[in-house]
Amino acid sequence: MIHKTILLAILLAAVPAWSAVPFETAAAVYDLAPRERVWDGRIEAVNQATVSAQTSGRIAALPFDVNDYVAAGDVLMRFTDTEQKAALSRAEAAFQEASARLAEATQQFDRFSRMIENNSVSQQQFDQSRANRDAAQARLNAARSSIETAKEQLEYTVVRAPYAGIVSKRHVELGELVSPGQPLISGLSLQSLRVNVDVPQSMFVSVRTIGKAFVYIDDERIAAESLTFFPVADAAANTFRVRANLPDGAATLYPGMFVKVGFVVGESQRLLIPAEAVMRRSELSGVYVTDGDDVVLRQVRLGRKYGTSIEVLAGLSEGETVATDPVAAGIYLKERTD
Repeated sequence: MIHKTILLAILLAAVPAWSAVPFETAAAVYDLAPRERVWDGRIEAVNQATVSAQTSGRIAALPFDVNDYVAAGDVLMRFTDTEQKAALSRAEAAFQEASARLAEATQQFDRFSRMIENNSVSQQQFDQSRANRDAAQARLNAARSSIETAKEQLEYTVVRAPYAGIVSKRHVELGELVSPGQPLISGLSLQSLRVNVDVPQSMFVSVRTIGKAFVYIDDERIAAESLTFFPVADAAANTFRVRANLPDGAATLYPGMFVKVGFVVGESQRLLIPAEAVMRRSELSGVYVTDGDDVVLRQVRLGRKYGTSIEVLAGLSEGETVATDPVAAGIYLKERTD
């Protein structure tokens, strides 16, 4: 978050001062801006996983390959399911048999229960019928569990994506025979990313106290949503691991990339101008400096962006005014020199 004094400076700079030129200008002003220490970090996906086989079979369908996008719940691959279907049929047949045995044992127990009242059967026969009924009930319960297990094994022949993402690696090929526990396909989500940075021990307290960081990629500056601090130092490197969690869909970042991460460790005075005032030609940066009705193009050396402002390291002094519309200033200068 930009310091409130920077926002005030931006608002004041945006107000066009009196000028003889027909375009808006803004003054270069010193103001407080975050002071950062920058280290390298590596991007990684928050959600990344390798799906493994939970049943055996031969791969019958493999619709996705590396770099393909898959939605949550999409079928990643299918196995042949002949063995699993046969196991389910056997379990269902065993369940029907157990049901019939239980019905028979229950009828016999009910009959003996009536006969024991007038001593038509012995106590031993009655106890035996009750044991037969309980055993039949247990076998029925076991048969029901076998059906659930067989159904689950059949469902394992269809592998689905646990979340939306990109396929990063495929470990098997069509027609290959797989067994439980074997890796099948790896994927990751580009929606949620984070950066791992190793911070020197001497700066860890300052970084943790302020708790703000920015990721720099090309000309873009992305504020970290939060920081996670690992509580154990690396004994060999004398550093602490800090994880910067990025907002969802942050820029064109990909896992494995190296980026610059700036951690705020304090504040310092910086010379700021509106970022829109900068004109870039090849590798050179410049601004149109105005003095009354005079306009001159001046090369400047720039620092980092802070919101809608940018730091000027060299080429400009405090109080000088620059054109906030370089195109209009260029046209005006050309007309005056013709």
